[in-house]
Amino acid sequence: MIINFYNTISRKKEVFKSIQDGVVGLYTCGPTVYDYAHIGNFRAYIFEDLLRRFLEFSDFDVLHVMNITDIDDKTIRSSIDQGMSLQSFTDKYTQAFYEDVDRLRIRKAKHYPRATDFVPQMIEMILKLEKKGYTYTTEDGSVFFKISNFEAYGKLANLDPEQLQSGARVEADEYGKEEGRDFALWKGYKDEDGDVFWDSPWGKGRPGWHIECSAMSMNLLGDCFDIHCGGVDNIFPHHENEIAQSCAASDAQFVNYWLHNEHLLVDGEKMSKSAGNFYTLRSLLEKGFSPEAIRYTLLSTHYRSKLNFTVEKVKIAQKAINRLRELKRRLEKVSAGVEGADLDQESKNMMKSFSGKLSDDLNISGALGELFVWVNSLFLLLDAGEVGEDVALGSICALSKIDSILGVLDSSDIILGGEVDKMIEMRALARENKEWEEADRIRQDLEKKGIVLEDTPDGTLWKKV
Repeated sequence: MIINFYNTISRKKEVFKSIQDGVVGLYTCGPTVYDYAHIGNFRAYIFEDLLRRFLEFSDFDVLHVMNITDIDDKTIRSSIDQGMSLQSFTDKYTQAFYEDVDRLRIRKAKHYPRATDFVPQMIEMILKLEKKGYTYTTEDGSVFFKISNFEAYGKLANLDPEQLQSGARVEADEYGKEEGRDFALWKGYKDEDGDVFWDSPWGKGRPGWHIECSAMSMNLLGDCFDIHCGGVDNIFPHHENEIAQSCAASDAQFVNYWLHNEHLLVDGEKMSKSAGNFYTLRSLLEKGFSPEAIRYTLLSTHYRSKLNFTVEKVKIAQKAINRLRELKRRLEKVSAGVEGADLDQESKNMMKSFSGKLSDDLNISGALGELFVWVNSLFLLLDAGEVGEDVALGSICALSKIDSILGVLDSSDIILGGEVDKMIEMRALARENKEWEEADRIRQDLEKKGIVLEDTPDGTLWKKV
């Protein structure tokens, strides 16, 4: 199967070909751990999870690296404000991030390098750039990358470096530099940094933000790797600066494919605390939304389109998930618990169409459209009693393959399903013995757990609401 991705640096769809056959090196920009991650952050992480899952579905071994930014202005100032050491402060939010990742069923990266663990590699990279003549050092011990010495600067963001005004700030820092467009590789120590500093050839200080990602990605994935992801807000200056310093240091291409997701809006507006539309995953869970519904909402819009997050969309997502769960339960009733089936022909056709849509730059809306055409046809056949065991088994197999990409049906459903089935059996026995009060009590207990029962000719079905 041919896979196409839109490459930001070429501004067109390109056929994906990995550097090493069957293996993909993937780097994704991770969280800055000074607070809980918000749903705008998770829009990026879930797009990247969809990308990874589809690549693995397509028989690639994905070596996924996601950084943890635990050293920058925000982490330093927030830790000082709270009277905590930098490590204790960032450990708290790093652990919270891992918990949120698990809740949203995002597959764990192979490596989560913390910036503070790679400072020696960053210093080594800066020394290499210094030796090649790409840097200069200011009186306070800060080291800057001289953009004018790198001719290809601006290719990713489609900027003409000559048009960048000499006095324009490309990053928000207060360090002196020769030109406003130059960016810090190393920041000389300031009193406001407290006890956060490292010794270096230029005196004590700390790394700049951009050098962190370059040093970590190149150390773990090599001088040139396959895919680098992030939000569109990372294109400039962060990713542009990554390219400049990485290519200058190694004389290699650095990254072959750049994939960027668009912004997330809430009720049609930019998310902000002042507007009262700022959501973390935790705040949404407190409102009673399921992690699966939030995940479905965040992945169901194409990654290069703006996603308008609304409460209504989360409710619609939950209904879609419930329909898939209900289909699986009804098919399991027909299959009588037999395992190990192959796909039937209709399932094969659906899988081909589903994966075909995803192979076109992760066209998830088209893929979901193909999925639910098949789902709706199966319900009609089930209602008519025209689904045999072979088709049921093949369809269950297809749902399992689909969910290896979507990640909305597994794990908790299996655990919950066993518990619910036992209670349904107890209720059925109570009804058989005409113990109506006991049967009603069991139904009410299930409703408290968010489980609704439906008595059908095929038996009692349940769904989570």
